[in-house]
Amino acid sequence: MKTYVIIPAGGKGIRSGTATPKQYLKFKEKELIVYTIEAFQKNKLVNEIIISAEPDYFSLLAKLKKKYKLTKLKTIVKGGRKRQDSVYNALKSIKANRNDLIVVHDAARPLLPQKTLSNALITAKAKGNALVCLQAGDTIIKGHNSVNKYIDRKNIFYVQTPQIFKYVDILKAMEKAYKDKFYGTDESMLVKRIGKTINIVEGSLFNFKITNKADFELFKKLI
Repeated sequence: MKTYVIIPAGGKGIRSGTATPKQYLKFKEKELIVYTIEAFQKNKLVNEIIISAEPDYFSLLAKLKKKYKLTKLKTIVKGGRKRQDSVYNALKSIKANRNDLIVVHDAARPLLPQKTLSNALITAKAKGNALVCLQAGDTIIKGHNSVNKYIDRKNIFYVQTPQIFKYVDILKAMEKAYKDKFYGTDESMLVKRIGKTINIVEGSLFNFKITNKADFELFKKLI
């Protein structure tokens, strides 16, 4: 059983308010996406990394691969119109066996702890899939301008990545989604639609997604 990692990196950084896509911004003279790739480069359970990106950044990614010795980065493919398209483009480039594991991880989650990654991979190997989530620790409310109701946080989770599935399952889920003209907000939603039970694995506060300026500041302090 091999483990392939897909990193969709085709975003344009609109929400972050930067001219350059956030995944290519430098922190301590190193591009954000390198921090993300290195988490998988270091892990012994990972075999291969595939990135989907805008063609304008193919040459930069090739340079970064060489500079930082990212030997597991094997393929760079063109990103799609939406995240789902980018993941599917990368998935189609893989010559995997049915039960090989496909890991999908956000380019802008650069501080994925090795323990979190390994636990998710071990769970996926044993149970067929794994969804890294962070259990809600704050009071949860529903409302608009004022509180409508309080929600029991015991069974509330924030979904993170990586999300890990068998190749056969995520391919089937993607093809069904396109057949149904359905776009999900993440891969677990697609796999759930084909009747699979999704297994939750404990996430980490460090595994936050960099989206806005406050996230950038937090990342700078942590590194």
